[in-house]
Amino acid sequence: MPKIAEIEDTPNPNAVKFTLKEPLTWGITRSYENAGQAKDDALATALFDIEHVSNVFYVDRWLTVTQDGEADWPELVRKVAEPIRAAPAADAQTAATVAAAATANADLSPADQQRLDAINTLLDEQIRPYLQNDGGDLHVVGLDGNQLSVHYQGACGTCPSSISGTLRGIENLLKSIEPDIEVVAV
Repeated sequence: MPKIAEIEDTPNPNAVKFTLKEPLTWGITRSYENAGQAKDDALATALFDIEHVSNVFYVDRWLTVTQDGEADWPELVRKVAEPIRAAPAADAQTAATVAAAATANADLSPADQQRLDAINTLLDEQIRPYLQNDGGDLHVVGLDGNQLSVHYQGACGTCPSSISGTLRGIENLLKSIEPDIEVVAV
């Protein structure tokens, strides 16, 4: 059962990040935008059962809960802390499971897969740590020609700056290795 080490505000006023002492997963990201998506995840289901919870995102030792803007954070934090503390810590997962989860674009040509690997390396080094520090993340959904589709997760998913400033910043950074790239959020 994970113990909460720290509770932090995020740049999104409707999201709070919980840092845990034990991991909930081993490298597998769980992101849910509604209770229906979370039906097979006991922790996320328990969190969505709490009034005003509108998004649940977690990976490894941290979890972000987003609310609909109608709840009082101190009261909501107390409520969501209960299922977090009751959740089982991560079971050891096989390398094959982790590798399968990381392979989002298996049908790409070898040249496009190499491009995507370079893009992900740059995102891993210069973008994702900052997003994760703020309780969110970025998942690459697809690469089609010069268009890279990304999906924000956690606190970033509903943050107003993610669709404007952050997205343009990511695109400008990626232009250093892909001058004609266009980044779109989906």
